[in-house]
Amino acid sequence: MPNRLTPVIACALLLAALPATATATVSTIDDAGQTVTLAQPARRVVSLAPHVTEMLFAAGAGDRIVGTVNYSDYPPQARAIARVGDNKALDLERIAALKPDLIVVWRHGNAQKQADRLRALGIPLFYSEPRKLAAIPDNIEKLGTLLGTEATARRAADGFRQQVETLRKTYATRPPVTVFYQVWQQPLMTLNGQHLVSDMLALCGGRNLFAAETPLVPTVSVEAVIAGNPEAMVTAGMGATRSDQPLPDFEMWRRWKQVTAVARNNLFVIDGDLLNRAGPRVVQGAAQLCKDLDTARSRRPAR
Repeated sequence: MPNRLTPVIACALLLAALPATATATVSTIDDAGQTVTLAQPARRVVSLAPHVTEMLFAAGAGDRIVGTVNYSDYPPQARAIARVGDNKALDLERIAALKPDLIVVWRHGNAQKQADRLRALGIPLFYSEPRKLAAIPDNIEKLGTLLGTEATARRAADGFRQQVETLRKTYATRPPVTVFYQVWQQPLMTLNGQHLVSDMLALCGGRNLFAAETPLVPTVSVEAVIAGNPEAMVTAGMGATRSDQPLPDFEMWRRWKQVTAVARNNLFVIDGDLLNRAGPRVVQGAAQLCKDLDTARSRRPAR
């Protein structure tokens, strides 16, 4: 009699014959609350923000990035990746020509109209917009899920969390320092309590003078800053700028000696790449911020 396959064996052989990708679906939820599902881990990724590029490298997928934007310069290997524009203008034709199977978008940094056109191409989009320090390792792990590099991403995420927790235990319970964070001088702009920088300030025992403002990046008056009398002023410098002398943007405050930050020379400049990029290196910026606020505490008059 001819051999006959039992139903169990036949089913097993059928499953074995299916393409491997049939069971390799990956899925996660991005910072816009949207579910991103891929038929298989992404092999070709376009990063549309410097912080995203850093996250992808941290997640173990730097070699999968086929296109990125200007200022994506860290780690050094990122400088060799093809450019597809910047946060103001994207080369949509070039992006499409790169044939990515995933595009990672900075939710509020990339122009919404262009993001909509990218979605119209039918390429899955993952929106990244960390507003809290805890969201950064979460993003790294989610990208690791979409790229199939979960183990590497988890290690990077856990390392970040441990560094943040060390800073929290060291500084969060120290006497509060009221801070004016200056984004721009003309017009005078700052950040509200929903921004990542405010979470960094809280980690260090700092208080954002304009946390209650409604816009994420509000415009304020000189009079409002003077009335708030911050104990420290912080701004982001270009690159690793560190100096005992304030940048020109801080010189305008020299005349307001009644402001505590000015009177005590608590005018701090921190590398903007470590403050403004919501990537793995932001913990280094937080560590410097905590040290600066401790310096402000040390300058308080003895009682």
